[in-house]
Order: sequence, then structure tokens, then C-alpha cells
Amino acid sequence: MNGRSKHRIFALLLAVITAALFTASCTADDAAPDYRYRLTVEVETPEGLKSGFSVIEVEQKLVGGGSDPGAGQSLSLKVRGEAVAVDLPDGRTLYALLRSENDIEWAGRVYLRLNPCDKGEAACEDNVLEVTGEQTLPRMWRANVLQNERSAYPMFVTFDDEADPTSVKLVDADDLAATFGEGAKLRRITVELTDDQVTKGIEDRLGWLGEYPEPSLKPGHGLKDYSLPATLKHGAFRQGVNQ
Repeated sequence: MNGRSKHRIFALLLAVITAALFTASCTADDAAPDYRYRLTVEVETPEGLKSGFSVIEVEQKLVGGGSDPGAGQSLSLKVRGEAVAVDLPDGRTLYALLRSENDIEWAGRVYLRLNPCDKGEAACEDNVLEVTGEQTLPRMWRANVLQNERSAYPMFVTFDDEADPTSVKLVDADDLAATFGEGAKLRRITVELTDDQVTKGIEDRLGWLGEYPEPSLKPGHGLKDYSLPATLKHGAFRQGVNQ
């Protein structure tokens, strides 16, 4: 075999390997599509139904696994969006955050947990777009191979004074009347895939919000301060959206 033939064979093998790597890369990317969804919260009040919504974007990326895109990979999630604000009677506002009480990445995982797959998040990212149409969140996520039964709802809070982040108060999703008065009741929470633009503007309500990631709502708190203002971060209200 002469030098020219060896060169052609080497070039052919290189092209085949490059194509294979490109195909594997595309497959991995396609298996974790980015998407947007509309999160809507509806509340019954003595003055009628009140609601608010936010459009949230989730960027999914498979990481790890070395040269084998299907082996040992985990799912990295990046969220862009902001909390839902529902204006209620007497000038009060209910906020549905981008996290739940037990999951700081709730906003990025909610659709993964709605899809038909039940093998864990990293194995379900490829069919997340199969969850079409308006979906009403269950009160609880059922137990699976990765977790016990837990709340499917986001964390709800309100403020005694929206200009003061340390006045934040936790709201019981099952007893809104305890915070907002008789007749206030959470009706439902829905999510739906959408092509709408990511919602912006929460800083008009909460002017103290900074860029994500941020410190707690009570900067400078003591190490043994486990109060809600000390443990709740700015990122629970807004992520990846510039002022």
C-alpha cells in the first residue's frame, strides 16, 4: 500500500469517526430539549376568581457519560423566569415561587415529573414535550424510585410590606384563608407548554431584587438564623432575567 492510499484510508476513517461523534452529540442534545411553559395560579376570593401567570424557560443539558452519551449522564437544568404574582383583595399579593418547600429546582423539574416516564429525571428528559395541553398539578407527587411522596406545589409567600424583604411570610397552600381572610382558597395550579416570551417585570413590585444568584432576603443574618427571610434567596423570585 503506497503513501497516497494510506492517506485516503486515514482521511476516510477520520470522517467516519467525526460523523459518529456529531450524531451522538445531536442525539444527546435532542434528548434534552429546551422549552417554555406557562405557570398559572388561580385563587377563589369573595370578590371572584383572581389569577396570575408567569412564562418560564427551562434549558436542559445532559452532562457526564464520557464518550458514551447514554452512560452515567445527569441532567443539568437552567431556569429563566420569575415567580407568579396573584393580586388579592385588600392590596395583598400571593407569590408562587420558582422553588417548592422541599426542592429549590422545582421550576425546572415540574414538567419532568408530569411526563409519562417514571424512571427518574435523567431518563425522562427526552419525552418532556409529550406533555401537551393545559395540565393541572396534583396536590402531591406520587412516590417513585428516586423519592417519596411529596408536595407538587411551589412555595407560596406574601409580604407585610413589599418594600421590606424581611417581612416575607410563608403561606399555607391548603389554608389561604389563614393569611388572606375568609373566602380565600387556592383553586388550582396549571402548567402548559408555550412559545410566548419569558415573563419580566417582577422588579416593579419588588424593587430590592438583584441579579441571580443572590444572597438571602436577610443579608448579614447570623449562622443560627433559620427564619424564612434568612433562608429564602432572591433566586426564588427571579432567575436569568435581567432588570
